[in-house]
Amino acid sequence: MESLDKRAPNAVQPPDLRNESSLASTLKTLLFFTALMITVPVGLYFTTKSYVFEGAFGMSNRDSYFYAAIVAVVAVHVVFALFLYVAWNEGSRQWREGKQD
Repeated sequence: MESLDKRAPNAVQPPDLRNESSLASTLKTLLFFTALMITVPVGLYFTTKSYVFEGAFGMSNRDSYFYAAIVAVVAVHVVFALFLYVAWNEGSRQWREGKQD
């Protein structure tokens, strides 16, 4: 006779709450850095073009486009590096927590 306690191998398992919180944390991190990836380079481009290169340095319109684009590209790389750092630390933290269980 089979025990009623045993579950079928393909039965639906209840969701693991720790796994759901990990997924929510990962999604929040991804959405935060997505917003940063959009707003920081675009904001820095227009800010540095108008106020720094044309306003403070007195550069021509054509030169200010070039240098503002360089600032925006550097900002993209900084945001991406920050995302990699946070994702790496979050992954290693979750790995350590999972290993202790």
